[in-house]
Amino acid sequence: MKSLRILAAAAAFICVAAHAVVPLPKLNVDRTRTSVSGLSAGGFMANQLGWAHSSVFKGVGVFAGGPYACAGLNHYTSCMNNAAISAGQLGAMQNGIDGFAANATIDAKAGVAAQQVYLFVGSADTTVGPNPMNALQAQYANNGVPAANLQYVQRAGTAHVFPTDFDATGNNACNATASPYVANCGYDGAKAVLSTFYGPLNPRNDAPAAGNYLEFDQRAFTANAGMSPTGWVYVPADCAAGAQCRVHVALHGCKQSYAEIGDRFLRNTGYTRWADTNGIVVLFPQAQADNTLRQTAASGLLTNPNGCWDWVGWYGGNFAQKAGTQVAAIKAMVDQLSSGTGTGGGGGALPAPTGLALSGAGSTSMTLSWNAVAGAASYNVLRNGNKANALGVTATRYTDTGLNPGTTYAWTVAAVDGNGVQGALSAPANGTTTGAAATCYTATNYSHTVAGRAYVFGGFAFANGSNQNMGLWNVFVVTTLKQTGPNAYVIGSCP
Repeated sequence: MKSLRILAAAAAFICVAAHAVVPLPKLNVDRTRTSVSGLSAGGFMANQLGWAHSSVFKGVGVFAGGPYACAGLNHYTSCMNNAAISAGQLGAMQNGIDGFAANATIDAKAGVAAQQVYLFVGSADTTVGPNPMNALQAQYANNGVPAANLQYVQRAGTAHVFPTDFDATGNNACNATASPYVANCGYDGAKAVLSTFYGPLNPRNDAPAAGNYLEFDQRAFTANAGMSPTGWVYVPADCAAGAQCRVHVALHGCKQSYAEIGDRFLRNTGYTRWADTNGIVVLFPQAQADNTLRQTAASGLLTNPNGCWDWVGWYGGNFAQKAGTQVAAIKAMVDQLSSGTGTGGGGGALPAPTGLALSGAGSTSMTLSWNAVAGAASYNVLRNGNKANALGVTATRYTDTGLNPGTTYAWTVAAVDGNGVQGALSAPANGTTTGAAATCYTATNYSHTVAGRAYVFGGFAFANGSNQNMGLWNVFVVTTLKQTGPNAYVIGSCP
């Protein structure tokens, strides 16, 4: 991915423990909360999926990508390399969008206007760069996505990488565009994008179970030469047991497939750490290198030696529409994952706990108690439908922490048998924490400084109190600041 078009030698990689290839499971999924994100070529594909199937994908995250259908009308190099994209180019893309929507080759544009959108780019990224991302932000705004639903983060000193806030074996430096293109930048990209779609998250599990990573048969969905025979999916234990979960599609960039870098995109990005404790199934489709010379939409004859997702039209001029080969394959995977049945209470035989009660409300905590269930080895506590406990609760009392002040939550409890199978959910109990709810402000970095919530230093905006770097000080970068005290703010979001 040092370039989206130049082939480099394959890197050594760390493997997930060996698994047999299995069919993609059918799970109990909330189909109204499906989302997608990706890096680089994966970011372009995430954007394409969001436009083609806006009725399905309610949240779209793009890490270092560019505007929809850009390479369908322009040579692909005009959509990366920090190239400036003109208003005229955006206008031509808009004409394409309008035509596709009118002909129903993509979903209605109103679906995009209703999406939650998260955008990220590093200021030191020269592979794609801020200019194409600025154009992407403008394209979303021009199609009705309100500023409150359009988060755009520019991170200083960050190259063309997926940003995390933890070190992991084999990762590169944040300021270096190098394999595996995953780096500790002091910024949790997975948390940022998932919380944009799903709100406040339960604390992550930094050691997701190896057995929850499943390698599945992709050939059941496509014979496309640019897609690997197998893909990966992470299924949290409670989702496998029948609890209702959400699906997030995470798309790797060029030279980031499992064949290139092993499990680093699966494990080192942090997606599965957050998914494990928040009822999120993560689908990791896999692209592969294709050295056949093919006619593209607007870039002439090209091979795909880096295993990029099709954002240039290798596999047909309809690559960004519903009928696009790779778009259709990924959509079919989402459909299968979401085709299981259940009520969200789990597939086990244990009955629902009774007598769920709340007590001891604090500004950041609430205590729950319930009646014991015969045959239960432990219990799971779910807050707003998301698992709150990292480990099984062996008592009939649990204090839920890390809550937001002045916020109402709904809790349920389920018994778990000795085989780890979750039973039926209890009736919900609703409660509100004490204190005042946090206040958030979403605005451009320029507006934050004018309002006195941030200050400028060296061309960058910094939050008052926390001194967190918000990115470039201009009227393009939009940041959400949460007030934590008088004249004190952090980068974050409110419930």
